[in-house]
Amino acid sequence: MNRHTRDGHTDWCGKDHRCNLSEHRSEEIVLDVAGRSRAVLVRVRTAAGREHAEVRVRVALAPGEVAARRQLVGLLGDLRQAVTRAAIASRPQPRRAA
Repeated sequence: MNRHTRDGHTDWCGKDHRCNLSEHRSEEIVLDVAGRSRAVLVRVRTAAGREHAEVRVRVALAPGEVAARRQLVGLLGDLRQAVTRAAIASRPQPRRAA
């Protein structure tokens, strides 16, 4: 449940400059592998009440073109799988007849 506090923010909201244009935004959750990769996740609730996860990813690529392209193909495949899995989990389940 996403309760609102007295000031109109949700209990997970950053409650500062991150909230603008009627959006509520959480503090950033950062996963950092020094010098190699970084992922930043932010929970967002829009003015319409829809909630989203906003994810930014930065990965160091290999110096060679072929190896870098191979990394990108793998990364895109992994991202597609993660996004698909999250989308399926957010879909409402059909009701079963009693």
